Amino acid sequence: MAKFQCNVISYTLKRTVDITVVVPTPTIPESMGMGLAEGEKPSHQPKAKYPVLYLLHGVGNGHMQWTGYTKAELYAEEHQIILVCISGENKFYVDMKGDDFFTFVSEELPDFVTGLFPASTKPEDTYIAGLSMGGYGTFVHALNHPERYHACGGFSAAVDDFAGVTGETRTPRGVKYEPFLLVDKIRQEGGNFPKIYLACGKKDHWFPKDEKFRDALCEAGADVTWDELDDYGHEWRFWDIEIEKFLKWLPRTDVYAGVTRKV
Repeated sequence: MAKFQCNVISYTLKRTVDITVVVPTPTIPESMGMGLAEGEKPSHQPKAKYPVLYLLHGVGNGHMQWTGYTKAELYAEEHQIILVCISGENKFYVDMKGDDFFTFVSEELPDFVTGLFPASTKPEDTYIAGLSMGGYGTFVHALNHPERYHACGGFSAAVDDFAGVTGETRTPRGVKYEPFLLVDKIRQEGGNFPKIYLACGKKDHWFPKDEKFRDALCEAGADVTWDELDDYGHEWRFWDIEIEKFLKWLPRTDVYAGVTRKV
């Protein structure tokens, strides 16, 4: 595992942004010759570019929380996938308070990641997921650009409309920032959805809204996997469980798919 904590000048935001990137590298068992094919040696040269998961945090958190409060780093190493976490600054991964976070996430962040790391540029190797505010951001990005993501995931996702989530007065934006309206837009236009994983604890205040969102997706013809757990609310223990399930669930086609490494 190689873990990069970067402070990057953004040409979109015109300032620096904090980003954590986790890249699979040879493990200790592999460095001792375990788990390798006969004649194979450990190497920092990947046999192919890695799939990428853009992993978005919730309100009040930053680029370090996913790898601090969960075992996402371990799970990514086991499944050989790059993780990318940014500091979303409570801006819901959209244009807010003078920052064009939507363009930063959708355009510049992949440019940075695929330009500097051994990350695939293929849509079939690209995924996005997040919790709470990050779940909202996930669906806003995945449903505005379904052609860019093979699958997406929302955990305790804040899928209400933009005004309801942020508390701000909505300016005219059409459907761009409203997950329910984006679902209906794709359905009406006969478009394709990415594969979707949606999970919420039954004690979470977002549970009724996430159920409603699941139903809207299913009615629109999306391929949805739903998971609910009885004893969890809006909490990191639930999200740790779900990020592991999500990484196992991902419908991957890359050369690393189907192999769980020993770390």
